[in-house]
Amino acid sequence: MTTRWDTPQVAAGFDSYDDLTERAIGYPFVFRSLRLGDPDVRMVLDFGCGPGKVAKRIVSSYAAQVVAVDTSPAMLTIAIDCRADPRIDYRLVQNSRMPFLPNDVIDAAMSCYVFINIGSLDAVHAIVREVYRVLRPGGRYAVLDTNPDTTGVEFTTFRSGDPGRRYSQGEQRIVLLRHPDGSELELLDYHWPKEVYHEILADAGFGSIEMHEPVLAHPVDADEPSAERPWRNEIDQPPFLIVVGEK
Repeated sequence: MTTRWDTPQVAAGFDSYDDLTERAIGYPFVFRSLRLGDPDVRMVLDFGCGPGKVAKRIVSSYAAQVVAVDTSPAMLTIAIDCRADPRIDYRLVQNSRMPFLPNDVIDAAMSCYVFINIGSLDAVHAIVREVYRVLRPGGRYAVLDTNPDTTGVEFTTFRSGDPGRRYSQGEQRIVLLRHPDGSELELLDYHWPKEVYHEILADAGFGSIEMHEPVLAHPVDADEPSAERPWRNEIDQPPFLIVVGEK
């Protein structure tokens, strides 16, 4: 059993998720790691764009264009309906391939919540090899996922895995995403240890691989005063693992 991201109900539920923790800690770190403000970063790939929230934030803050791709037609329907922009090109991908992109055309790439939602390492390897193909030499690739070392920890807007439980490589976990109205969306993802991320990027050819585990340092990155939010464990436990490699 796995999460069916191509169903409208799951896509809508994920779109309704309050990604405050990602906005406060994850996405700002990814954007800085990819140097999105640099003048030579003009074309960005968002592989696994979902409902388009991250792509929209990029074009709202930077001068770059975004190629935003996903395997779920339901997700892309929401993205196009709710977050269309002349600088975002939404595309459906199949079998991890992007035939519409030539080699070496992308300046920076990211995958947010992609690896943990795939139960096959062969499929993850295929995605990373394809990202490597389309990146220009010197281009950087950032992967953001929930941190395997804080599985089961309660964060402000989500919990990945059961508290106190140890998961083996590739084992499924129950994920709870909290909606602003207090309801929760239950999903299933997969547990991948840190070393798996390094191995996958290195196997595709990426070098200068770095791993980062940021905690909440500047809550204003979430676009709202921290005093108004009941922050939980983000202050001293890292909710995300961010892995960055360079072609």
